[in-house]
Amino acid sequence: MPLFTPTQRATWSIWLFGKTKIPILAYCRPKVVEIDDEHCAIRIALRRRTHNHLKSMYFGVLAIGADLAGGFMAMELIRKRKLKISLVFKDFHAEFLKRAEGDVTFTCSQGTAIEAAIQETVATGERVNLPVFVTATVLEQNDIVPVAEMTLTLSVKFRGNEQIPA
Repeated sequence: MPLFTPTQRATWSIWLFGKTKIPILAYCRPKVVEIDDEHCAIRIALRRRTHNHLKSMYFGVLAIGADLAGGFMAMELIRKRKLKISLVFKDFHAEFLKRAEGDVTFTCSQGTAIEAAIQETVATGERVNLPVFVTATVLEQNDIVPVAEMTLTLSVKFRGNEQIPA
């Protein structure tokens, strides 16, 4: 029996990455709700650290959630292939539909497209750009309500033929 479930392992992975590389990630305390090869869902709770003066989720935290939902899925796909691939987001577009006045779940369902971009950069050695769509939702009175739709351009580049040691 595994020590951690896949979502617990993924949450700890984000926390460790945040503590060592990008501290604001750990500060927001994101939790991986679901992750597989096709989609990733990350929840950030609305609390003192993440809300603004209107008691809704702060814009910067919404950006962090979108970054994590798309970026962590790409990182996991790269990790599974054990290749040296750099990834970065080139741009960010958001449409805010409603104030986020509860815990927000960020969902990205583009695992197949991200995997294809990874395969393309490995095959060509060129940088590949892919628009990644993330939806932010809040549970309100037993309904899942979208509060924002974000598009980030994921840019991946193969960095070498050698594999990362296991």
